[in-house]
Amino acid sequence: MPMMAAAFPILPGKTEDWRAWMAEANGARRAEFEASRAEYGIHERAYLQHTPMGDLAIVTMEGKDPGQAFGRMMNADTDFARWFTAKAKEMHGFDPSEVPTGEPSELVLDTERPTVPA
Repeated sequence: MPMMAAAFPILPGKTEDWRAWMAEANGARRAEFEASRAEYGIHERAYLQHTPMGDLAIVTMEGKDPGQAFGRMMNADTDFARWFTAKAKEMHGFDPSEVPTGEPSELVLDTERPTVPA
């Protein structure tokens, strides 16, 4: 199944706010989160990665076309999508609805098949 991964820097001082956002997505808004990802055929995971350069959110998405789904989800006109993208902008410092549709990352190494960087 196709998969994509992306790293999003968390703005300085926003890690606890990011955790609260994830807790809300896992709690009070869980049904909306699941419905949103199911609508686009996506299985999404988010990880918190601490680095010397600051904290990152590592996001993976699996599905038929995760890059296309990411762009469509970030541009959806629903209450949940507006909440999610506003929180993403607040935590990461950019508007995810302005990210071009497609893969946000380039696959350069895969243990299951050779991958040649462009």
